[in-house]
Amino acid sequence: MIACIIPARYESSRFPGKPLADLLGKPMIQHVYERVLLSPVVDLVVVATDDQRIYESVIAFGGKAVMTASYHRSGSDRAAEAAQLLGLSPEDIVINVQGDQPLLNPAQIEEVLQPLLTDDNISMATLIYRIEREEEIFHPHAVKTVLDHQGFALYFSRSTIPFVRDQCQKVNYFKHHGIYAYRASFLKTFASLPDGTLEKLESLEQLRAIEYGYRIKCVISAYDSIEVDSPQELERVKEILSHQR
Repeated sequence: MIACIIPARYESSRFPGKPLADLLGKPMIQHVYERVLLSPVVDLVVVATDDQRIYESVIAFGGKAVMTASYHRSGSDRAAEAAQLLGLSPEDIVINVQGDQPLLNPAQIEEVLQPLLTDDNISMATLIYRIEREEEIFHPHAVKTVLDHQGFALYFSRSTIPFVRDQCQKVNYFKHHGIYAYRASFLKTFASLPDGTLEKLESLEQLRAIEYGYRIKCVISAYDSIEVDSPQELERVKEILSHQR
């Protein structure tokens, strides 16, 4: 089974209640849910939340949701509890799509899934995108990524990486999209790991896997996907969606 779990919490330091923020007449979480439903490879779509308001909103628009604990360190930890509540088997694959990505292209799910389907040794994959907007190179909300020659992540950072000492050298910067694929067995392992030092410093959950010696395969996505971290970004998404209608 391929299950897509959408972690969604109400509390957010930058944008409280954003999963329920109105986006052209629908809560943002509904846009994300409906985008995922367009993927032909997903067997099950579920929102994992710790907030009754989000749970009731998802049920009201006909979606599936599960209530999870409020103490989770990250969306991946919340997805791990949801996978357990859903009774997923160790060999099942979990796709984690953040609840603040209303412009998700359904093809991105197939992109992130592909490494796990083609290589049994890969337990976790994620998407990256070549940065086109210069301001994202320097903005801490756009998480940057550097890779090894096999496409596995060396590091993720809110800082600008790599640092280019000789400015005459050309470099492609890549930002991370918060879309993950894991084998359910590995997701359980991930959630059992202690906090990573770098994870806490950067506030990036994926660094926990790297710190404990697990490899993350990165797929260069053909699509950008804005993560709504502020009311200003919500307005930008509204404008984009309005032009798509």
